[in-house]
Amino acid sequence: MKIVDLLNPAAIIPNLRAVDKNAALEELADAIVGVENGLDRQEVIGVLQERERLGSTGIGEGVAIPHGKLKDIDKLLISFGRSADGVEFDSMDGKPARLFFLLLAPEESVGVHLKTLARISKLLKSTAVRRRLMDAPDSEEIYRVIGEEEEKL
Repeated sequence: MKIVDLLNPAAIIPNLRAVDKNAALEELADAIVGVENGLDRQEVIGVLQERERLGSTGIGEGVAIPHGKLKDIDKLLISFGRSADGVEFDSMDGKPARLFFLLLAPEESVGVHLKTLARISKLLKSTAVRRRLMDAPDSEEIYRVIGEEEEKL
């Protein structure tokens, strides 16, 4: 399953306004709630905050992949956000996160959820990809960059 097949371009935030972790989670959740009918905003935020309490999803190198599972969805949902200033996210390397993929999965999913997390991690492992995403002028270009770079995986 490709990231671009799961990511609605309307759920891309090229300029996150958040200055802290909770605000970033809320903004990313709002992006998904805005494109997916029937999602409960508070439930989404609660699931994400609960996952963060287990350990930060800030994986380092300016990347965070907040994720969680919901019982009332039947497919993976993704939003993307970018912060020019960075957000303190308790990342493994202590650096602020600038690129965010938020992933919501159905409660029963295991394999596809983990494969998608791994695919996102692999995509963002490249310094060149991270740079292209930071340099993209708008959400359309961000989506295009993700698609182009994903083809190389």
